[in-house]
Amino acid sequence: MFDIEAELKKLPNKPGVYIMHDKNDTIIYVGKAISLKNRVRQYFRKGHKTKRIENMVALIDHFEYIVVDNEAEALILECNLIKKNKPKFNVLLKDDKTYPYIKINVKDDYPNVYITRRLLHDGARYFGPYANSGAAKEMVDFIKEKFKIRQCSSFKYKDRPCLNYHIKKCFAPCMGYISKEEYRKQINEIISILEGKTENICKQIEEEMQEASSKMQYEKAAYLRDKLTAIERISAKQKVSNLNENDIDVIGIAKNAFEVCVEIFFVRKSKMVGREHYFFKDLVDEEDSQILSDFIKQYYIDRSILPNKIMIKEEIEDKSAIEQWLSSVAGRKVEIKTPQKGEKLRLVEMAEMNSKITLENKEKDKYSILNELKEVLQLERLPRKIESYDISNISGSYMVAGMCVMQDGIIKKNLARRFRIKTVFEQDDPRCMKEVIARRLKYSIDNEKSGFGKMPDVIFVDGGITQIRAAREAVEQYHLKIPIFGMVKNDKHQTRALMNEERQELALSEEAMKHITLFQDNVHDTAIGYHKKLREASVTKSALDEVEGIGPAKKKLLLQTFGSVEKIKNASREELTKLKGINEALAKKLKEEL
Repeated sequence: MFDIEAELKKLPNKPGVYIMHDKNDTIIYVGKAISLKNRVRQYFRKGHKTKRIENMVALIDHFEYIVVDNEAEALILECNLIKKNKPKFNVLLKDDKTYPYIKINVKDDYPNVYITRRLLHDGARYFGPYANSGAAKEMVDFIKEKFKIRQCSSFKYKDRPCLNYHIKKCFAPCMGYISKEEYRKQINEIISILEGKTENICKQIEEEMQEASSKMQYEKAAYLRDKLTAIERISAKQKVSNLNENDIDVIGIAKNAFEVCVEIFFVRKSKMVGREHYFFKDLVDEEDSQILSDFIKQYYIDRSILPNKIMIKEEIEDKSAIEQWLSSVAGRKVEIKTPQKGEKLRLVEMAEMNSKITLENKEKDKYSILNELKEVLQLERLPRKIESYDISNISGSYMVAGMCVMQDGIIKKNLARRFRIKTVFEQDDPRCMKEVIARRLKYSIDNEKSGFGKMPDVIFVDGGITQIRAAREAVEQYHLKIPIFGMVKNDKHQTRALMNEERQELALSEEAMKHITLFQDNVHDTAIGYHKKLREASVTKSALDEVEGIGPAKKKLLLQTFGSVEKIKNASREELTKLKGINEALAKKLKEEL
């Protein structure tokens, strides 16, 4: 029995990492501390705590800790444990996207320029990251068009040039039509553009253009003119400030009543090369400095290429430890700055403003759909909670239902529920629908704090008027007034419209229909997935569990080895007897039974 009060007294006054577990021994939170004794005790003492931390503490069954030498070591260990265990109450970046970079293999005789998402220590030059892969592709297309470098993925000498040479998109280095020195000059110009150093290039190209024109080399002069115009255009398009520092990430943060948006700008050589944003739930009452600290640790843990500076709006508590960690990864100094004036402050304010706009736009999109549903469906109030239902079975076998929830315009996968039909014993989808909705409503009537929560504002059913009427009977059984609509599909099994109880199909905007389609697909997948699971379990049970001598352990071993009952049935006795615990007699019996 773990005695929390007794274990708190044993905590050392040393830096380290603490790990909180629930009663199932699942890790629910990982944190670091300069003093484990002081930090961990705070969780179990009275005082102001955020809602997230209060919920976490209520679930703690026991904790453990790891002592380290200093705060920087604690920070690295904390990040790695969060990454590995993904604790429920830590700030987590839920997408595993890797950003595109532009790569130039400068060691090659005739380097190529292309997009990659893998950063290798191979001596190549990498430029980025580009949060928008389209922006990276646009840049590469521009480079290949204006500089006529090779288009092929692998370079080798040929006996004749390819089509790109004939349509003036390549200088054909594979034929020796351009020297290594001239090709290298092209590559150096490309590198300068990607680094933002375009003034000298433009001046040089202008001089070459004038010289070509004076020598009446008009085709060359026209080529240089077009290249100069393109470079000036793309340079102006990317310029965001007069900052003279290289490689800066700028982070802004905004909140509303429901979630937090963190926006990050990538500025490379005074040019904006991309941006990205992340949304976090249940953090609205956290301090901005704590959110920024947690975000920075999670965001940069897997990045081998780091900026020189990270700019944020306010100081964070573990700034020095994070700087030390990032600097050790980068092999050079990485700073976290909180600018107070000038161009740097303006850039931070720009990130803040954009994070706020991103959050506002998300809210507008969400509530515009809800407002449209309210008007089109003629509802008395905004449909903040919508539940959808679908039935799944095969000829009356393994009858199940799925339920999905849309809360404030967002489909909440954690609120999805699955039902096994209990009172219907033949294929009758409307009766199944009535049973399931009646059971669900009873849960909230008996206890509003149950897993189903409050009553829905609206109910959507997968199907037409018969399903709507069945749902209406269930609702009226409890004397409730909940509007009901059917999600009807066309011949191609695509969502066509919403149907009301008068069989009228209600027209919605394209954006609203996309949302309804996604909602219908989710509830359909929930029902089908449960039906498939029960069917597969039944097949496995009927085939293996009836064989005397095959218990749970042998059953698991057989399925892990062969993959399915069908493959077990087709296996030879020799293959079966190779498994631990299966002798000749049991193998023979298994073959006969199957």
